[in-house]
Amino acid sequence: IRDEESGYNKNLFCIPKHYEEDLERVFIPHGLILDRTERLARDIMQDMGSHHIVALCVLKGGYKFFADLLDCIKALNQNGDKSVPVTVDFVRTKSYY
Repeated sequence: IRDEESGYNKNLFCIPKHYEEDLERVFIPHGLILDRTERLARDIMQDMGSHHIVALCVLKGGYKFFADLLDCIKALNQNGDKSVPVTVDFVRTKSYY
């Protein structure tokens, strides 16, 4: 996102009541995030070829994105020409420094 990007008016989205007063604008709509997540899953599948994928999630903040990414990879595994084994694990860190 460029610095001069003004984003989207929050009235174009369904914002939970408890966020309405804190939110001014939406910079990246959820649909765009889902589209990019699916694209990333396709890129991962293409780059990995038939190699085993080890997916590692850094807990707390990354869980939702991680779950969405794995859902896309699972769908590609089920509907694609090939199926790649995927192992999932989680780590927790004390700090992100």
